[in-house]
Amino acid sequence: MYKILIVEDDSIIAGTLKNHLCQWGFEVRCIVDFKNVLEETADFAPHLILLDIILPFFNGFHWCQRIREFSKVPIIFLSSASDNMNIVMAMNMGGDDFIEKPFDLNVLTAKIQALLRRSYSFQGNVNVIEHQGLLLNLSDATVLYEGEKIDLTKNEYRILQCLMERAGKIVSREDIITKLWEDDSFIDDNTLTVNMTRLRKKLDKAGLSDLILTKKGIGYLLKE
Repeated sequence: MYKILIVEDDSIIAGTLKNHLCQWGFEVRCIVDFKNVLEETADFAPHLILLDIILPFFNGFHWCQRIREFSKVPIIFLSSASDNMNIVMAMNMGGDDFIEKPFDLNVLTAKIQALLRRSYSFQGNVNVIEHQGLLLNLSDATVLYEGEKIDLTKNEYRILQCLMERAGKIVSREDIITKLWEDDSFIDDNTLTVNMTRLRKKLDKAGLSDLILTKKGIGYLLKE
């Protein structure tokens, strides 16, 4: 089932879209907190986004550009502001299509289906994990926090992935080492300690102090 995220502050339009798309078999979520569009996008991991231009706090151009920093998810702009400048801006920010309001729901559905076919016929889904605003993209191994990329080594990335996949739960040192060995990263207990220290320093520099907690004699977990 394809998942569609609706970023639209008009509750009537958003509700109408959600009801219609659910009838077509899509899983649909509507943004309600317009300050945390990135976090909700990462949490829901949609296959397609319907994005209005005029929104509270930041406009759709801003959010499209920010989403493009970590995801190639198809984005369709929906807006009554359909002059050429807005259409050009929408495409330049990373949009895939632009539909003028008011629109026919059946035409919109046809465009959604066509874009989904083009986007996913020959590629896997973009997979993103989010925790405390930290975004980890499994499709291209990038890590972002507040729009800034954090450069990690292969081992540091794998350690962070292991912890983020089990956020809030203690992950033993043995489990982390086993995961790294499975990925052909041959490390021992001492090497894990070195990598963990380096990872913590990079997260701290990015503004994520004490994100990784140590449970002495047991393992590690991410701070909630």
